[in-house]
Amino acid sequence: MVTILNIETSTKNCSASIARDGEIIQMKELNNGNYSHAEVLHPFIESLLKDGNISKKEINAIAVSKGPGSYTGLRIGVSAAKGLCFALNVPLIAIDTLTSLSHVISIDEGVIIPMLDARRMEVYSAVFNHKNKKIREIKAEIIDEKSFSAYLEKEKVYFLGDGAQKCKEIIRHTNAIFIDDKFPSAKEMAALSYAKYKKNNFEDVAYFEPFYLKDFIVIPEKKKKPTF
Repeated sequence: MVTILNIETSTKNCSASIARDGEIIQMKELNNGNYSHAEVLHPFIESLLKDGNISKKEINAIAVSKGPGSYTGLRIGVSAAKGLCFALNVPLIAIDTLTSLSHVISIDEGVIIPMLDARRMEVYSAVFNHKNKKIREIKAEIIDEKSFSAYLEKEKVYFLGDGAQKCKEIIRHTNAIFIDDKFPSAKEMAALSYAKYKKNNFEDVAYFEPFYLKDFIVIPEKKKKPTF
């Protein structure tokens, strides 16, 4: 039996789960509108182990959401995951954040476009078919009224994630369906991380870095004019 700890911190939703053979047995999640991951992630993990009466020695691997997403959130999750891997001497599994988010809903036809909020009218997105197979790679793109028109003209398009909220007033096509209040979660990571474990699809713990997609930009403070 394979026991995996899953960690998801790429957005304001902070979640962790423990799964056995891809099935959730313990889970904690908090989305209070703030990035409180640094304060709650480690207590979440300790609580999961205690509530499930699970020893750290039973953990076979650590899975982490690799991005894209919040720079700070990803750093916290990946740092925690790598630290646990070193401490427990177990492998690291990286799960694509948008792939995980695409599994939040199930559809019979059409395409799923999970989106994560970037800056202004920009989002990180990818496109998946109704079987959750990625049919367009991840991009950082600025949204306008023509965005995703190639898909919208053919079939229903399901938009979800915090990046989809900013698109509602711009993408008005009748085939556009917006799914509210859906975030990447450690719940959907369980089956994905187990599948990777069975294939020995592991990361190099020492060198693994989150997939930011874009460089982190620090906006410098304006210099104050000297007063005489």
